[in-house]
Amino acid sequence: MSSVEIKEQIEIPEGIQIEITKFLIKITGPNGTLERRFTHPILKIHKKDNKLLIEAKKVTKREKRMSGTFISHIKNMIEGTKKDYEYNLKICSGHFPMSVSIEGNTFLIKNFLGEKVPRKAKILSHVKVEIKGNEIVVISNNLESAGQTAANIESATRITNKDRRRFQDGIYITKKPE
Repeated sequence: MSSVEIKEQIEIPEGIQIEITKFLIKITGPNGTLERRFTHPILKIHKKDNKLLIEAKKVTKREKRMSGTFISHIKNMIEGTKKDYEYNLKICSGHFPMSVSIEGNTFLIKNFLGEKVPRKAKILSHVKVEIKGNEIVVISNNLESAGQTAANIESATRITNKDRRRFQDGIYITKKPE
């Protein structure tokens, strides 16, 4: 162990409320509420005035990395309670006309490369998926849920054992949030 201390702080913007209960951080803003559990034996997170503090004594490189990870997650949560994250995907079908639909929390891809059984992708909770012609829009205030849902849809149309230069059918992410 080294004798280095960590004292990181995040400024809390106006209109954002943060509640800390043991290891659970709940962030509420004009666009909704997000909560996440942050557990670490050495890092302590607490709120002071209009700042969120992450502190630890006698830390190693591992704790420094974890503090950076915690800061990134908290900033993404604060940003998500202010505005939604949006992923755009494009449907590309050159060989067979592909049709897509949503049933509950499942994204169905029918007639992909002429397959009889539809392919499925899971839509995570609190994520809204819209189909607009050949465009698919994935919207959520949680960056990780939106990104994972977009990745699930893209990976459901992954092609194996075929030449990718010739068989370019699939659903691809065209725009990610900045």
